[in-house]
Amino acid sequence: MNNKGSLTCVGTGITLAGQITVLAKNYLESADQVFAIMPDYMSEEWLKSINPNYKSLQYLYQEGKSRRQTYREMTEEVCHAVREGKKVVLALYGHPGIFACVGHFAISDLQAEGYSAQMLPGISADACLYADLGIDPGTYGCQSYEASQFLFGGIEPNVGAYLVLWQISLAGEHTLKTFKTTKDNLKATVRLLNKYYPIEHEVIIYEAPFLPIQQPRIEKFPLKELPEIELKSISTMVIPPLTPLKLKQEALDEFGLNITDFGQDSK
Repeated sequence: MNNKGSLTCVGTGITLAGQITVLAKNYLESADQVFAIMPDYMSEEWLKSINPNYKSLQYLYQEGKSRRQTYREMTEEVCHAVREGKKVVLALYGHPGIFACVGHFAISDLQAEGYSAQMLPGISADACLYADLGIDPGTYGCQSYEASQFLFGGIEPNVGAYLVLWQISLAGEHTLKTFKTTKDNLKATVRLLNKYYPIEHEVIIYEAPFLPIQQPRIEKFPLKELPEIELKSISTMVIPPLTPLKLKQEALDEFGLNITDFGQDSK
């Protein structure tokens, strides 16, 4: 076994070319082999300009094939190059470890075999969301779930905090063989959310801009209209708080405090 090979997973950020870190770019420039899973042709051409030893893994996606199988095939291709003794970089859109399992799989497999494998942080969609929507998660709190994970788990949200549902365009899709949900699934999503939020409660579809000249998509509408809204793979649904943060006296008792210390009614 040749343990001279190594893997570094880097994120390229959301906005093309402008959100990659200096450290991540340095690793890209010095790599023997760069693999990438990028959203479009422009991103791939930009990476090729940084390092011509580039190969896209997008070809492994096939209609009707489970994404579980696709991700394992991507992982194996990356690991194979490391086992050959190459200094490999895997470049992923956004943050390399958020909604991107290939990097996690490859690092786990290679570290178990004694290879050097690491992940560098990158700017992700949630960082863009906080900036574009003007949300400070420290003010109200923020719950963040993959949409189907939230729905299938029957999770009860804290309606006094923001609720962020990633990959809303796949809500209720469980086969992992398609990249789009159905209108019926979106209607079911509304029914489940309506247990906690009024049907008229305003929600937001957010999409981070890909190019510096683009503006973010920030579309606000009543919850009931979700099934009729155009959704893309990059669409995220944000549900603003329904109620103010409520303190509980039994919790404050542990700190020797009273609700009235915060100007709130004890009712």
